[in-house]
Amino acid sequence: MKFLIFLGSARQSSPPHPPRLGERVTQACKRYFQRVFPEHEIEIIDPLLIDTGSVFKPHFAYGPRTVPETLGTLANKIRHANGYLMVSPEYNHSMSPALAHLLNHFGSSNFAYKPSLIVTYSAGQWGGVRAAVGMRSFLSELGCLPVSAMIHVPKAAEIFDSTGHCTQTDTDAQWASYFERGISQLVWWAQAAATHAEQVNPHDLIKHFQRDPSQRNAP
Repeated sequence: MKFLIFLGSARQSSPPHPPRLGERVTQACKRYFQRVFPEHEIEIIDPLLIDTGSVFKPHFAYGPRTVPETLGTLANKIRHANGYLMVSPEYNHSMSPALAHLLNHFGSSNFAYKPSLIVTYSAGQWGGVRAAVGMRSFLSELGCLPVSAMIHVPKAAEIFDSTGHCTQTDTDAQWASYFERGISQLVWWAQAAATHAEQVNPHDLIKHFQRDPSQRNAP
């Protein structure tokens, strides 16, 4: 199966600890994931490497022949992924603007009927937990329902290096167990969703609106 890790930071660095804290946490997610599930494919989606244009225009607002290649490629990756890890810092008790901006470019039908795992982090002691609360409703609306386990990393610069390895040898096993709990839930639900989708196409059960959201309104 295929999984995407969305890095929710568009900063060039996070002083005084370059590279970005989000890169450290994202690399840790990838490392722990591959340690438990080496048979699955996983890819990091970095907003710094994706040109969404200077004016907000989502992927679904373009005609099929006019979609920018960058958006078209990412939409295809989202559509064919089986699950998502959403990594975000906390901004004003909310999720990262960079992550929300990137995800808002793609319609919910690309994410729908697949699970997600919420991963938050901070330079301070709270680990971005308040951002995670809002991310549940955001990701649910996208259709990639978050699993019950969440991952929160306080003082991320002190815990992981730039390659995602734990710098504290005495707690590495605990961090591994903590990450793997959420990752295992994600993979279980992804396998369940993929297996059932082979029997019943969920997109045939509930049609996606083609013109505007009012098509989903009550009578």
